[in-house]
Amino acid sequence: MTWRKQFLVLLLFILFLIETSVLPWFMPQSWIPHLMPNLVFVCILFVAVYRHRYAAMALGVVFGMLHDVVFYGAMLGPYSFTMGFTAYLLGLVFQLPKAPLPVMLSVVMLGSFILDSMLFGIYTVFNFNEQSYDWALVQYIVPDLLLRTVFALIVYVPIRRQFDKMPLRAKKEDNK
Repeated sequence: MTWRKQFLVLLLFILFLIETSVLPWFMPQSWIPHLMPNLVFVCILFVAVYRHRYAAMALGVVFGMLHDVVFYGAMLGPYSFTMGFTAYLLGLVFQLPKAPLPVMLSVVMLGSFILDSMLFGIYTVFNFNEQSYDWALVQYIVPDLLLRTVFALIVYVPIRRQFDKMPLRAKKEDNK
């Protein structure tokens, strides 16, 4: 593992710590039960688009499990599954090493919508959720989507520069 990849994992872990311990101090108290900034997920979507979907899926599963353990101890697995699946799916569809800003913001908005909608569905199936989808859409899906998009806009240039410095892995070719 190169030092840039180690730095990426360390950065994701630091973002996880920031979103769990620092951001609640700066967010208004009325937002805290409904809004989950999930900064790590935004960076994982950058990995899915600019690097590889399998790496993004693995990071999504690992950091999703951290979210499950820290925030939602009643049921392990929903965040792990949805973050890994969403990162893989969007990495499969949008595998663009030089994706421009509008494409990346669209990926973050679509990924945020898919993540929160899947989580709503999973929690509804297992009777952890009693609200309607309309309520969830207005109360936390759209606000989360906007918050994550603003964060993606802020970190786009530094993250893009770091990914541009990383060499792309050459594909093995069979000489048959």
